[in-house]
Amino acid sequence: MTQHAVLDSLKHRHLRVRTARASALGDAVMACLVMPAEFRRAQAHYPIVFRRDLGTGRMSALALFGFANGENLFVRDNGWDAPWLPLAHAVQPFLIGRNADPDATPQVHIDLASPRVSETEGERLFDDMGNPTALLEDVAQNLGDLDAAYQASDAFLEALERHELLELFALEVPQPDGSHQSLVGFHTINEERLRTLPADVLGELHAAGHLMPLFMAVASVGRFADLIARKSGLGAS
Repeated sequence: MTQHAVLDSLKHRHLRVRTARASALGDAVMACLVMPAEFRRAQAHYPIVFRRDLGTGRMSALALFGFANGENLFVRDNGWDAPWLPLAHAVQPFLIGRNADPDATPQVHIDLASPRVSETEGERLFDDMGNPTALLEDVAQNLGDLDAAYQASDAFLEALERHELLELFALEVPQPDGSHQSLVGFHTINEERLRTLPADVLGELHAAGHLMPLFMAVASVGRFADLIARKSGLGAS
């Protein structure tokens, strides 16, 4: 259960946030949202896949951390075993909140039910005078960047669908006991379709800034081998 609240310097003056990375703190997740603006950095560490929400029909891009719900192969005893995290995961337990007025300034919300939130452990959000700490200022900046990137992602995802650049794929993941686990329900970029796009369509995608994230998503497929190596206990390059 979540318990979202608008962050308030009076009500939440003494709140702290645990910034370590651990499964017990909410990092036991298979994947998280990743924005096209982040693909260049994401592809250096994680496979980028796409998934359709069956309720809304909306396609989203995900950075893959594991092969099963609750499995995160990047969480180790000493923290997160990669130098970069997608913003959607890095900002937790914070999120952007909006009221009914679309022109209203977005607010910083916090999930009070998150295991990261404490009154005794972690970094403070406000000083004794109620001013935001450096941590909270960084959070606000990251939330703004994430919100802008999320708003911009619609055009990219719509272009992928309009030009039929997504295809379902299945992956057989070898298990340590010799069996195999099937990864299904996700999409990747259809490389053959991308390769044969007409020049005018490629020009349109380039002008809209979509070609670079497309190529980065294609490049990220190479990270499946790293993820499988983590699964088998061989490590990753």
